[in-house]
Amino acid sequence: MKKRMLAMMLSALMAVGTLAGCGGGTDEQTTETTTETTETTETTESGEAEATGEFDWRAYEGTELNVLFSEHTYADAVEAKLGEFEELTGITVNYSTMPESNYYEKLNVELSSHSGSIDVFMTGAYQSWEYATAGNMEPLDDYISNASLTNADYNYDDFIPGVIDALKWDCVPGHAVGTGSQWALPMGWEINILTYNKRILEEQNLTAPQTAEELLETAAALHEFNGSGTYGLALRGTADWGTIHPAYMSMYTTWGAKDFVVEDGRLVSQVDSPEAIAMTEYWVELVKSGGAPQWSTYGWELAGADLGAGNAAMMWDADRGGYTQNVEGASAEAGNLAFGMIPYPESAGKTADDMRSNLWVWSMAMNADSANKEAAWYFMQYFTGPEFMQWSGTEGACTDTPRQSVLESAEYEAAVSDAEGYLEAFNTLKDTASIYFTPQPYFTETTTEWAKTLQELVVTDKYSSVEEAMKQLKETMDSIVADLVVE
Repeated sequence: MKKRMLAMMLSALMAVGTLAGCGGGTDEQTTETTTETTETTETTESGEAEATGEFDWRAYEGTELNVLFSEHTYADAVEAKLGEFEELTGITVNYSTMPESNYYEKLNVELSSHSGSIDVFMTGAYQSWEYATAGNMEPLDDYISNASLTNADYNYDDFIPGVIDALKWDCVPGHAVGTGSQWALPMGWEINILTYNKRILEEQNLTAPQTAEELLETAAALHEFNGSGTYGLALRGTADWGTIHPAYMSMYTTWGAKDFVVEDGRLVSQVDSPEAIAMTEYWVELVKSGGAPQWSTYGWELAGADLGAGNAAMMWDADRGGYTQNVEGASAEAGNLAFGMIPYPESAGKTADDMRSNLWVWSMAMNADSANKEAAWYFMQYFTGPEFMQWSGTEGACTDTPRQSVLESAEYEAAVSDAEGYLEAFNTLKDTASIYFTPQPYFTETTTEWAKTLQELVVTDKYSSVEEAMKQLKETMDSIVADLVVE
């Protein structure tokens, strides 16, 4: 049903030559029309008064906002400063969080109701492809450019280009991120790197792996290194999109594989390419020989917990997952963890120059059905502004800062100095880190099928080979996106 509704909406919108709000922030003609309307009218189409005059933090005093976030250190930082925001603006915030495991289910229900029950919500870039095409997200370009609504000190240009661009899209399936409307603002971003336990590797006379081949050998050598239940490498394995986007997609891209290409105006899956098959053969062997005994149940929470408890000697996941386990008092192995790069496959002719980390951006977006959009924008700009992010990036445990000014500050360097290899890995990979998925509104469906196939390859005998499995997956993915047209 969700797929049919998205298809109908896309078809209708494209038939009239535009996508509701999609790309409006970059279309020259649209910008000129909007400017002319602003100069000649005093109200918006919805009848609300347009913001004019000088910026004033108290302009929406008395407004009540409903904010829904996923549980995360980024959300914790916002919660810590809510009182200061409310005191500054006079805006009341009803703030709630829930575990990521059921967050999106709750969010999808709220957004699909079009009731405006929430004003601001937390999301990832991938999910915005679905929400934007479904009309659930408010494009932010006109808020950012309006001097009456945006503090002069906001400094939009201070965001790291690759991070802020990951949240722009023109809503055309197959078109890369980086152009179109600004659908959300970054709270923090994550690259996917190797975290390893120095103590365990030293006790086992092993060194941190640099290549994919070394990673496989080291992970296998650490099988039950300290008895039953201990293992080499923590990886995600649940049957959902979360298993595909961190380490798997980073290695997949480093190997030279792609998820989709555009052929004759259609998206065509490439998961059966020689590179994709070879990489997945490697991945299945890696999980079987060095992964958790219950790998298929593992999300980021269990992977990080095993690393912190010393049950896993290494973890390949979001850098935040390892960093938070290494903070003093956070886990049994705090202080013993160090950070490496992306293992690259020498067998595929790759070198360190080919390392690619898939990018994840936790961000905040505005509900298109909110009745309090200006006040919601005040909330968003405050909690993505330079002052808050300087604090959250250095004192608020949000070390993956999306602002260049924070990243380059002496306070930031001091804050992460105890994490061996962290800043080096971050700075090495940040310029090539990107979203390597092909944007399209059926992201969840296609990646869920992908994750299911990985599970079947690891824990069942359903397929005679990885090649057979990936060819079947290609057919499934092609059928899911068959109704999408790339113009």
